[in-house]
Amino acid sequence: MKACVLDKPKLVRDQPLEYRDVDTPQPGPGELLIRIRACGVCRTDLHVVEGELRVRKSPIIPGHQIVGEVVELGQGVRKPKVGERVGVAWLNSTCGECAYCSTSRENLCDKAEFTGWTRDGGFAEYVVAPADFVYELPETFDDHQVAPLLCAGIIGYRCLHRCEIRDWRGAKLGIYGFGAAGHIAIQIAKARGADVYICTRDKERHQSLAEELGATWVGTTTEPPPAALDAAIVFAPAGEIVPAALQALDKGGTLVLGGIHMSPIPQLQYKDLYWERVIRTVANNTREDGRAFLKEAARVGVQTHVQMFGLHEANDALIALKHDAIKGAAVLVVDR
Repeated sequence: MKACVLDKPKLVRDQPLEYRDVDTPQPGPGELLIRIRACGVCRTDLHVVEGELRVRKSPIIPGHQIVGEVVELGQGVRKPKVGERVGVAWLNSTCGECAYCSTSRENLCDKAEFTGWTRDGGFAEYVVAPADFVYELPETFDDHQVAPLLCAGIIGYRCLHRCEIRDWRGAKLGIYGFGAAGHIAIQIAKARGADVYICTRDKERHQSLAEELGATWVGTTTEPPPAALDAAIVFAPAGEIVPAALQALDKGGTLVLGGIHMSPIPQLQYKDLYWERVIRTVANNTREDGRAFLKEAARVGVQTHVQMFGLHEANDALIALKHDAIKGAAVLVVDR
């Protein structure tokens, strides 16, 4: 099969992914072989490729927003069936037995495996995945629309949950960084009744998309919103945004950091944390997050804005992502 393989982390400007022939994987017990139709390109893929996340498997095929068709069942698998469309996300497997797994916190499992980081992912024609960790996908979404939902959407959904807003009607939510996750999260938040304030540096693509999607206000990442925020989410991997986001919170407000990697956070002033403001992070996701999000996304009619690339153009997609040149989300289309 054809795949985009990372032999050694490098800056994306150096075209680190090699498009080449590799052996098609074979499903083991409890696994599926999936023919990939589309795979979203995530900022986490960028962190893997450029080495900001430590190497866990080498060589590695990145990609963890996979949409495909089941073509073979491993031993013991009864469902999904051959021919069904499924999704594969970042959380690839967990031990199922530890204190985290047994208390609905499988996203924190010490033995978790991750698609495109510790196990080969979706920048390829085929992938193997555990049957218990794939998602049934709503029929209302086509392949390229649903791909970004499988990480950008699910993580955005978990970030919204971690905001701990009891009543979203009239709540004031700030979103810092407006790429794939932000442009999905705003649609869920607005459907729940929130007013959404967008802070993002890119005017040509991200600010214009925020306006198209009905943001209450749009400004730069350091510009104070015109109202105190009940909660804010930082999707951009830029630690320097954190102090500004904290200062924008109302008393008792929550700041959620939604990335797996972030540049250093500057020294904070206690006055910005005072009045019971809270900072919390989001780590991975649970399968229940994914299932609940996909149902809500289908119900409210989330629309993903995508820019499509061929599988052989994965390096180009990562370069565009790094330079904020994607309006919405990037998706690799395998048969393009």
